[in-house]
Amino acid sequence: MINAIVRAHHRWRRRIESGRAKSITDLAEQEGVTVANVCRLLPVTCLAPDIVEAILDGRQPKGLRLAEMLGDGPLGWEEQRLRWVSDLPGWSFGT
Repeated sequence: MINAIVRAHHRWRRRIESGRAKSITDLAEQEGVTVANVCRLLPVTCLAPDIVEAILDGRQPKGLRLAEMLGDGPLGWEEQRLRWVSDLPGWSFGT
């Protein structure tokens, strides 16, 4: 999970926001991965900052899985917190 966060949330997001990656295909070529891989992990770029911080600090709830955060998950940060971490032990909102 940490590798996916670092790759997609930090590196890929910077490339997209700076305009260095003009498309998903462009990003995939720059990163040396498949377009399918970029599409699968791209939702990670939209994770709530406190969820990202908790994962990188090793404080994410034990029940939180990368697979849950990919696919058709919510884009809104409050919805992410409610769906994925609000009912898990040890989690507190840190917005």
